[in-house]
Amino acid sequence: MRLRAGIILAGLLAASAANAQSVTHGNHLVTKSMVQLDTRVKGRVEPKALNGSPNLMDDAPKSWLHSWPGVYWSANFTGREVTLSFNDPADQYRLFIDGTEITISKPGTQDYRVSGLSDQHHFILLEKFSENQDAPASFNGFFVATGAVEPGPHPHRSPRDRQIEFIGDSYTVGYGNTSGKRQCTRDEIWATTDTSKAFGPLTANHYGADYQINAFSGRGMVRNYGGFIGDPLPALYPYALYDGKTPYDAPDWNWSPQIIVIGLGTNDFTTPLHDGEKWKTRDELHADYEATYVKFVQSLRAQNPDAYFILMATDQVDGEIQSEVKKALAAIQAAGETRITFLPMNNLNFGGCDYHPDTDDDRKISDTLITWIDAHPGIWQGE
Repeated sequence: MRLRAGIILAGLLAASAANAQSVTHGNHLVTKSMVQLDTRVKGRVEPKALNGSPNLMDDAPKSWLHSWPGVYWSANFTGREVTLSFNDPADQYRLFIDGTEITISKPGTQDYRVSGLSDQHHFILLEKFSENQDAPASFNGFFVATGAVEPGPHPHRSPRDRQIEFIGDSYTVGYGNTSGKRQCTRDEIWATTDTSKAFGPLTANHYGADYQINAFSGRGMVRNYGGFIGDPLPALYPYALYDGKTPYDAPDWNWSPQIIVIGLGTNDFTTPLHDGEKWKTRDELHADYEATYVKFVQSLRAQNPDAYFILMATDQVDGEIQSEVKKALAAIQAAGETRITFLPMNNLNFGGCDYHPDTDDDRKISDTLITWIDAHPGIWQGE
């Protein structure tokens, strides 16, 4: 579920006839007399008490720290206005309510109030679509006036029947995918990265599935782009934040994906080895990559006993990436894994920033995934 107007939430977003009339922002728009809405969140986050206390009560206002891309929040309420609270100087968000789409960029510590709504039921959705590799940011929730809360639980509180996880690098993030050009400045890369338009959310939307985007631009399976120093993706993966110390506890978030798509290898192999790296030869790099891939998939299997793995790679570097993924796949299967396959992603245009996949490529990759999944419908039931 990418939660986009016109797809999964079309009926909900169109249910209110009147569009939001105004959006104001400023400091301290959330007051003590307001009530925080019961909120559904998907993606990797770390919940905190809004006042900073480490002790979370069920009815205590919550804030959600986040580093990983593709996080989204939703809630429902009755009333004529709703206020959103942030502590985020770096990200871009897209807000959907009553058929209106509102972009919020680098909100900082300001609150955003949507006013002029009809006095009826509203469904509100906030999705983060940018990438932020710096300090964690936080969304502090949706707030309404006392008495405006919809009676009963959030209608979409429980996990959806279908869940898909995407693990990867900048291709999975959607790095510069909406740019329409290959040569971009740093600011243009940030402004034109749209995770919600990348192949992962597109695929999840098709199936009405919840999703996680656990990807980090520039990171590889064992080697980062150009050999730069930093944790590769498998070392980052266990954490809710990029701090290397805040563990992600999936059972607490009802996360049990039927499908896990892995796309790692571009950063490992698209640049030559240089002096000072631990791999002296390409063969040493290959061996490390293959062994680490096996261990990573085995660790994922231990956490997700019923998931089906789809390994993917482009035909870049004269097929080296695909060759290495296939070798890793053979080793994984030789160790006993059966619920796994490989899908090549060939003949892409790479029209995004720095020769990354553009939105046409994202659609092509998504179509490839959908075609394969449709041909194997039993994987949704663990078959």
